Amino acid sequence: MQQHNTGDNNNNSPKGNTRYNQLQTIFEYLQKNVATASMIADVTGIYQKNICRYKRDLEKAGRLWETTKTICKKTGFKAWYLTTDPNKNPNCSPQQLNLF
Repeated sequence: MQQHNTGDNNNNSPKGNTRYNQLQTIFEYLQKNVATASMIADVTGIYQKNICRYKRDLEKAGRLWETTKTICKKTGFKAWYLTTDPNKNPNCSPQQLNLF
């Protein structure tokens, strides 16, 4: 009898939680580090174009901030350093986070 793969246990499937996993990886990395998209791509293995897409989504949700625009340690070009740590948000003091 022939068995059919339903894809339930297939980790290489293009469907599933790939987007969520990549978004979660970027978010958690930026909780502990301040880095550019190129630096994140180098560390996580996530394509830089995907990182840019997730950056936009996280910015719209108010969960990611650009801290400074300086020379990237990876590329040598000016780029925004990013964070998801509210304490490193340059536009908001920690006191404002405690108001609600």
